[in-house]
Amino acid sequence: MIQHRIALADPQAHLFRVSLTLSSPAPIQELSLPVWIPGSYMVREFSRHLSGFKARQGSRELAVEQTAKNRWRVQTQGRAALVLEYEVYAYDTSVRAAFLSSERGFFNPCCLCLSVPGRENEAQRLELACLPSGWQVATAMRELGPLLYEAQDYDELADHPFELGPFWRGRFEAAGVPHELVVSGALPVFDGERLLEATRRICEAQIAFWHGPKGRPPMDRYVFLLNTVDDDYGGLEHRASTALLSSRRDLPRLGQPEQSDGYVKLLGLISHEYFHTWNVKRMRPDVFARYDYERENYTELLWFFEGFTSYYDDLMLVRAGLIDEARYLKLLGQTFTQVLAGPGRLRQSVAQSSFEAWTKYYRQDENTPNAVVSYYAKGAMVALALDLSLRGAERGASSLDELMRALWRASEGGPIGEAQILATLASLAGEDIAAQLRGWVHGTEDLPLPALMERMGLRWGQDKPSLAQRIGVRVAEEGGQVRVRQVLSGSAAMAAGLSAGDELLACNGWRLTRIEDALLTLDAQQPQQLELLVSRDQRVRGLSLLLPLQQAAVTPISLSPLDKAPARAQGLRRAWLTG
Repeated sequence: MIQHRIALADPQAHLFRVSLTLSSPAPIQELSLPVWIPGSYMVREFSRHLSGFKARQGSRELAVEQTAKNRWRVQTQGRAALVLEYEVYAYDTSVRAAFLSSERGFFNPCCLCLSVPGRENEAQRLELACLPSGWQVATAMRELGPLLYEAQDYDELADHPFELGPFWRGRFEAAGVPHELVVSGALPVFDGERLLEATRRICEAQIAFWHGPKGRPPMDRYVFLLNTVDDDYGGLEHRASTALLSSRRDLPRLGQPEQSDGYVKLLGLISHEYFHTWNVKRMRPDVFARYDYERENYTELLWFFEGFTSYYDDLMLVRAGLIDEARYLKLLGQTFTQVLAGPGRLRQSVAQSSFEAWTKYYRQDENTPNAVVSYYAKGAMVALALDLSLRGAERGASSLDELMRALWRASEGGPIGEAQILATLASLAGEDIAAQLRGWVHGTEDLPLPALMERMGLRWGQDKPSLAQRIGVRVAEEGGQVRVRQVLSGSAAMAAGLSAGDELLACNGWRLTRIEDALLTLDAQQPQQLELLVSRDQRVRGLSLLLPLQQAAVTPISLSPLDKAPARAQGLRRAWLTG
């Protein structure tokens, strides 16, 4: 038995005090802390927040030697229990790490709790201490008693986040399984019952998707941990819970039944993370059969486990009756626009994007749109293209739904590889479609979505681009300043010499406070000429930019039902959206 005690030592200073008690330690006892957290593919270096190490056996003090950035060593004296104490600074509001203040606490155990190399399979007990009066605890970890929890091994310990504080709490059952939703930081007008009911419908739709109308999910209980702040967004999946982060403005409000875009985005996040209960937490890349917490774990399959989950997150909102077809088509159009507007889609495949997530997708900079494609967004487009191709086949029609369930059955909810995905697809729909999927995943050509949309009775439209889209630049507008964030390769902006970080001061002699105002300065004699005054590194210079004669190569995409669509197309679309 390995025991961890986590005390809220000094919330004002954002400090947890952690103690590890290890029975029968080795003569040279090694200890380590993860450098990353599964589901977020970047080395986070959690050990930078640990300090003040002390070790003892009984009354004897022992030296603690640090041997690597995330490893420590203690030379013990005999077999008496080893107790190691240390402090952890926790002031990260993201879902990936740990946070502690006088208002709230949160932690992922892998950010606080050391592992014992060679003894990861032993039971892990976690005790909480020094909670302020009135604070509650929410976690999916098995509770042994007040503030005392147990996991069967370190993997299970690491996969159970904790929310601490005076939060809102609601409960429901889905397919006979208890579910809990806790919300921290909500405004007084928060309509908790409305969010609770929407979450229940999402859960029931997904359980039915995977297991049928009378099926049961693969966990005994599930907990949603939602923290709301002024302006942020994110989620991280776990085996029986998820940590969520959103703007409190996106929460539903009492007496206001309308669905804001922010609320729909929040529902999509809830749907996405819950779908991961099956697709990545259980059915997962074969290289994730056992995590190595001390280094990068590479896979080319994030297009499937994140991208296909991104496809189903909003689709499940339609199937649960939470959004209508028009809203869903709007969301699809936004995804198409996001991917097609990035030159990086022509340079990097989604398989490459998956493998390089550690160094590229999670470390974005001003050149990211030109070099990287999102395995989330384009992966969702691949899923859509595959689903519509399967549904629209003249013979042997199938669906992505059937493929997902077939993979779940074949893998018994365990690790899979690309070969198994392709083989299962070939058995359902033939070798040609399996080869097509492999081409989409490993290639960089655009997907045949306009034709597939038409097969569903939908029109692929292109809306008028903004000036920024037309010239190939992304800007930030704040406080009367227009600053360039990114310049797209092959664009008019790049040809003119604009660079990330430039401040656009004026156009054709007129001061700029919004980039769209540049169109108001055009001269009838030179309707394509933009004479820009920019500030770069404290120097002011002039740049000439010629507006393209044609609209941007990629304009905002819109989808709408075709007038008088054939009956077959309408039937296909209905089956697709209703499942």
